[in-house]
Amino acid sequence: MRAKRCVRTWLELLPGITAAALAVPAVSAMPPAPGPSPVALAVRTPLSRTNGPAPPVPVEPPDADAKVRAVARLWPVGTRPSVLRAWQPPATPYGRGHRGVDLAAAPGDPVRSVAPGRVSFAGRVAGRGAVAVELADTGDPPLRTTFTPVRATVKKGDEVAAGEVLGTLETDGSHCPTSCLHWGLLRDRTYLDPLSLLPAWLLHPAPSRLLPVPTALRQP
Repeated sequence: MRAKRCVRTWLELLPGITAAALAVPAVSAMPPAPGPSPVALAVRTPLSRTNGPAPPVPVEPPDADAKVRAVARLWPVGTRPSVLRAWQPPATPYGRGHRGVDLAAAPGDPVRSVAPGRVSFAGRVAGRGAVAVELADTGDPPLRTTFTPVRATVKKGDEVAAGEVLGTLETDGSHCPTSCLHWGLLRDRTYLDPLSLLPAWLLHPAPSRLLPVPTALRQP
């Protein structure tokens, strides 16, 4: 009797359970929750996690327009040597160009400091003699002049005056068609034009002028 009553109870409840089940949508039929699209995920994800390491941050190229105070008191070689090749700043730090000027000079010619300073390097680089001088009172970091190929007669740490001999020019046929001194200028790691160190009277000497002959020296 009790078993029949239980069966009848389940049969009475079955339509309600079935209706409730039909009222709940199936999980598989429910639309997916809104979220970022695959494109958005790709944009948000750093490049280093999807396509390898991120590209390097670009570095500023050598500044062709940087202002340099004309502190030089003389040319490093000769009185006014010919410029065989001028300064040609590269477009990028590792691009092609000419990071200095080439001055005509003969092997054995003395190479002088163009202004007072301190020798920051004197030795050999890739088999070539080189000297570098940090110029006094030129800011922080200071301007630094470089000279190659030079057989140094000074050492690192020496204080030098303008016109003081740093060494003698070596023979080097790999840089210039003829013998030359490569003269460079830097502030920190930025290359600048060495000729900007020269004042106008050294860079562009005044033209010759004809003076009137005194009356006493004129021929009768």
